[in-house]
Amino acid sequence: MNQIAGRLLDSERAGIVARGQRLELFTIVYNSLEGLIAVGFGALAGSIALVGFGFDSVIEVTSGAVLLWRLRAEMDERRRERAEASSLRVVGVCFLVLAIYVGYEAVVSLWQRELPERSVPGIVLAAVSLVVMPLLARAKRKVARDINSAAMTADAKQTELCTYLSAILLGGLALNALVGWWWADPVAALLMTPIIFGEGYKALRGERCCEQGTCH
Repeated sequence: MNQIAGRLLDSERAGIVARGQRLELFTIVYNSLEGLIAVGFGALAGSIALVGFGFDSVIEVTSGAVLLWRLRAEMDERRRERAEASSLRVVGVCFLVLAIYVGYEAVVSLWQRELPERSVPGIVLAAVSLVVMPLLARAKRKVARDINSAAMTADAKQTELCTYLSAILLGGLALNALVGWWWADPVAALLMTPIIFGEGYKALRGERCCEQGTCH
């Protein structure tokens, strides 16, 4: 009887892991497109915040790829533990690199008073991400809770962070387009920097808390 129950539990867990893998595949595809659009139009408009948002999409793709590897190791406890630790380190390093890049470019833009062009595609992109990212983050959190995965929780947090970045980006681009506040774009990028850095620092140190309240 216990063996049958164990097989049922394994089957349920495998289904949850498969759902997590589909979420990560969606993350990779969506953020690949998002990154290409953001970097392309950001470069054309001279928007540091939009280009930085595009690089954040690259981080999301990296995290998604790492989590796919992590989820494939789910049914092997020894591999799972190594994958958890490695995933957190990779996400942490990528976040720190992104924070340094966005902060540096924003300061240079403010210092040199570089004027970004209006970017309607950037505004549309930020608005779409503001809708998609919370739904994706919620789905990831559920999977993370069901399999008790700190790495998946970290990835869900990263997706949630993308929601905040989308809101900041949308505000900066809209202010520049509507009232000509050129400084709103680099200021928006600067607002991103401590958020990104803080999340990266936590992930690098493995300071991620699961939904149940257990810290890793």
